[in-house]
Amino acid sequence: MFVGAIFFPLLGACISGFFGRWIGDRAAMWSTVVCMALAAICGSMAFWQVALGGQPTTVTLLTWMDVGELEFAWALRYDTLSAIMVGMVTLISTLIHLYSIGYMSHDATPSRFFAYLSLFTFMMLMLVTADNLVQLFFGWEGVGLASYLLIGYWYEKESACAAAMKAFIVNRVGDLFFMLGMALTFLVFGSLEFNTIFAAAASKVDETFLGLPALELIGVLLFLGACGKSAQLGLHTWLPDAMEGPTPVSALIHAATMVTAGVFLICRMSPVMEYAPVALAIVTVVGASTALFAATIGCVQNDIKRIIAYSTCSQLGYMFFAAGVGLYQAAMFHLFTHAFFKALLFLGAGSVIHAMSDEQDIRKMGGIWKKIPVTYLVMWVGSLALAGIPVFAGYYSKDAILEGAAAAGSVVGAYAFACGILAAFLTAFYSWRLLILTFHGKPRADHHTMEHVHESPLVMLVPLLVLSVGAITTGFVFAPYFIGDNATAFWNGAIFNLPAKHMMEALHHAPHWVPTVAKAVAISGIALAVVVYGFMPQLPGRVAAAAPRAYQFLLNKWYFDELYDRIFVQPARRLAVQFWQVGDVRIIDGMPNGAASMAASTARGVVRLQTGRVANYAFAMIIGLVVFISIYLMGR
Repeated sequence: MFVGAIFFPLLGACISGFFGRWIGDRAAMWSTVVCMALAAICGSMAFWQVALGGQPTTVTLLTWMDVGELEFAWALRYDTLSAIMVGMVTLISTLIHLYSIGYMSHDATPSRFFAYLSLFTFMMLMLVTADNLVQLFFGWEGVGLASYLLIGYWYEKESACAAAMKAFIVNRVGDLFFMLGMALTFLVFGSLEFNTIFAAAASKVDETFLGLPALELIGVLLFLGACGKSAQLGLHTWLPDAMEGPTPVSALIHAATMVTAGVFLICRMSPVMEYAPVALAIVTVVGASTALFAATIGCVQNDIKRIIAYSTCSQLGYMFFAAGVGLYQAAMFHLFTHAFFKALLFLGAGSVIHAMSDEQDIRKMGGIWKKIPVTYLVMWVGSLALAGIPVFAGYYSKDAILEGAAAAGSVVGAYAFACGILAAFLTAFYSWRLLILTFHGKPRADHHTMEHVHESPLVMLVPLLVLSVGAITTGFVFAPYFIGDNATAFWNGAIFNLPAKHMMEALHHAPHWVPTVAKAVAISGIALAVVVYGFMPQLPGRVAAAAPRAYQFLLNKWYFDELYDRIFVQPARRLAVQFWQVGDVRIIDGMPNGAASMAASTARGVVRLQTGRVANYAFAMIIGLVVFISIYLMGR
């Protein structure tokens, strides 16, 4: 069961990737779906046994490395934290695989796509079940590789190739910090295995490195690594461009896999992070800033997938500042509920794009809700969950994070709460902006497109309906376990909180006005969007015309791409040109080529002396003799 949950996706990837050409595309697609379904069954059973049954276990597969003091095994660590991720990832990925059969049915190479998709899932599962930092890094790099393959899947498009490269390179920046964090961890603890690190964390509080507290430095380095994968402020620029991949890829990356890896890493390392208050404060500030920053951009984007992408970036900010104030349980709860409603929103957007003949600009939609009623319904469910409306899943997890920030009793906690409240208002606003512009009002697409608007096939609708159930129920069903009265038994030591913090107790004693404010800002955001886009559709254009700089600032994503292009990309290109023209052409190629050219010229000059004529040689000998005699006579 424990092994099957991890390796069934790899089996599916191998079948589709290596044998898809022989068994046919349809057989390859269904083979991967069956393998994923088996993995989901195993993952659900593991969640039931480990998390709900309180039976954590570690399955050792083999000794991976044993060199000097560096020793670790290839093992599958199943505690509550891992079991949550395995159950969620396998279930969400299975539904996305099933949806992809309909969405990718007209693609030229679906077997290749399904191989990449299953490989992506396998790498994420390796990451979350890692028993040591090196194995986790293997999965970490694996999801980076798979994301590169999937984002650039349509490699004929220049924009897709550029987006894939951008994601790969930006993540390498974060990965550099991750590797430095691993190296420092080994230096301080003498091991990279979690059990050894966690057991010794309290005794290493006074350790220093280069005059700095070692645990603080480890925490900051690992968080910077997490910023790359989870697209936090500064290393977020790859995330919206990742929309160049097929929509199921966006759903998998944003809902269940790659972008949640950073949050998982911080929660996994909670026994170390708890002794690094400065690192946690940095996590809180960056997470809160990201939540607000991404929400502001989402309000003005026009690509349906990019709006949801910035929503993901914002929600990840919530998860990070929850972990930063010590509420790792609430961070994981929001990660869990978010997976369902974000996958639902992305796949719902894919259904809209499918119906609109691949149109993604919401300004060219409108008036289609009656033609695709099931898609319309599930988009409502996903949006209600995202906005944090009561009963829906996002309400329970997001409110827990806001309550935890308010109860933290610190300046950074207050800052996180303020950013979280503002982001909640903007989230509700841009969610209903998307709904109204996409489904309501007069049709803005051309007549030909409107004639072909149709509901998606059943193979795409079934996953949407299942995810809708999750977006409605996972909040109130699992809240008692993740953050409620059963939380201590449920987590069973998988997450560590310093006893002095009493964060779980503080969560239950948060100010009573916090949930009221959270509901009020969500409803206010919805109401504002309905008024503006439902009854005053000309107002946004007038506001943009009245404040063009502010509008362009948000539309151009705070000019991060332009800033990075100016301070990193262009100087690097100029330096590369100099290295090429001076270093490569003149020095590296010039010196040996110059020496070779000189030798060739000398040889050509010498060759001219060898004429092959006896008269020339006799004449040369006479001249030599005359010179010899002259020198002899002068010497006497």
